[in-house]
Amino acid sequence: MAGPTTAERGADDDLDSGPLPRRRRRLPGPRALIAAAAALVLLGGIAGWALYGSSWLRAERVSVSGTRVLTEAQVREAAQVPLGEPLISVDTDAIESRLLEKLPRIDAVEVIRSWPHGIGLKVTERTPVLIVGAAGNSGKYVEVDAKGVRFATVSRAPKGVPVLELALSRPGSSAASLRRFGEDRLVREAVRVAGDIPAAVAPDTLVVKVRSYDSIALELSGDRTVAWGSAEKGRAKARALSALMKAAPDAGHFDVSVPTAPASSGS
Repeated sequence: MAGPTTAERGADDDLDSGPLPRRRRRLPGPRALIAAAAALVLLGGIAGWALYGSSWLRAERVSVSGTRVLTEAQVREAAQVPLGEPLISVDTDAIESRLLEKLPRIDAVEVIRSWPHGIGLKVTERTPVLIVGAAGNSGKYVEVDAKGVRFATVSRAPKGVPVLELALSRPGSSAASLRRFGEDRLVREAVRVAGDIPAAVAPDTLVVKVRSYDSIALELSGDRTVAWGSAEKGRAKARALSALMKAAPDAGHFDVSVPTAPASSGS
C-alpha cells in the first residue's frame, strides 16, 4: 500500500504544530473566598489592635531638637504631648498649634511620629535682626525677626543686634508716613534695611533710625552716620556704602540714599 503523499504529510505537520488548546482556569470556590476574606479580617483586626489597643505602639517619650534660646523642658511643657496614648492617634497638628501659640520665639516646628514609642519636635527659633526698647522705659528690649515680628522681651540686648528707633512723633513727613503706612509696615522696612547692611558694616551698626518711609538712617560706632533713604535698592546701597567707606575711611557721614550718586563728608 502506498504511503501518504507529500501533501498529506504537510497537512499532518500543520495539525501537529498548531496551538495547543488553552486550559480553562478554575475560579476559586466559595470556601477559598471565605477563607481569604476571613484572613483579611483577622489581619486587619490584629493591625488595629496593635495600633490602638496594645501597649506596643504608644507615645512614651518626647525628643526636642533645634533649640538655641529655649530649653527642651520649655518646649515639652508647651507641647503637652499625651504620653501613654496610642502613637497613631496623637494629634500632631494640635501639638504644633500649641507650640506656636505658647512660644512666640518658635518660627516653625515639625512634629514627627518616631515609631514605635516616640514623638519628635524639630524646632526652628526666630532670630532677632533688630531690638526695640520695651514700653515704659523698663530697660528691657523686644526682639524683632526678619519678618518684622516682635516675638520676645529680653532684659539684655543681644550682642550685635542694632536698636530700632522709631522717630515718628514729629509732625510733617514722619506723621504722614505713619498715617499712610502704619507702624508695622515701617518696622518691616527697617528690617529690610538691616538685612541689606554690608557684612563688614553690620557689627558696627548700633541703631537703625526710621523717621519716615523714605528717611531711614544708620548710626555706627565712632559717631558715624549713614543716610540710607528708603529700603528700596538695598543691595545697590550696600555696594555704594562699602565703596564709600573704602574711599573715605575717615569720613563721619555717608549718604547712599541715591546709590548712583553716593557722597561722604566730615572726618
